[in-house]
Amino acid sequence: MYKKLLFLGFLFTMVNGSAQDKKIEIITEEIPNRIAFYAVNVNAQDLDVMFSLTGTNFRQSRARPRFIRVPAASKVHMKTIVLFRDKKPSYTYKLEVNDSLSARALIKESEQIKIKPPKQITVYVPETCDLCDSLLIRLSGSKYLFNLVNLDEKPKIKEQLQAAFGKETPIDSLTSPIVNLDGKLFTNLNTYDLLMEQVNKE
Repeated sequence: MYKKLLFLGFLFTMVNGSAQDKKIEIITEEIPNRIAFYAVNVNAQDLDVMFSLTGTNFRQSRARPRFIRVPAASKVHMKTIVLFRDKKPSYTYKLEVNDSLSARALIKESEQIKIKPPKQITVYVPETCDLCDSLLIRLSGSKYLFNLVNLDEKPKIKEQLQAAFGKETPIDSLTSPIVNLDGKLFTNLNTYDLLMEQVNKE
């Protein structure tokens, strides 16, 4: 079971001024007599992360901390500590994040996660959407979270969309998905590449 890291206190620093807005979340996994720490990168770019831990009632490797590569939209194991029997661990950690990637950073196995896109994505699927499947397959395999609405199952939403488009554009006649990006509706984003171009557009 994963949960947010509980601790008495922590130090959080970032190196390299351009990394100030880059967020790394530390989560833990409790296993028998151990606690594993993971870095979760919710950004769309790779980051180098150094994680160091101090405290009592546990044992950890004495190896010197080093930067570990945490790819975009991924989770990477940083450290595991061994707990002393019948003792409650107390610890603080220091986290350094660098977006200037180093060739010396340790490359470890990573697990892909889903992150929020630059613009919120909602895909509405009309009844005769011939072009929806290919887009939805690519979106489902991407790093981005998105909402999916089948209009046949949501008649009220369908009515609202029809009112927005007007009688000159019957939704039932559309063969392409209706995409909502931060409140703006599109009917011409038929491919994943076109969608991503619009998502990342300033």
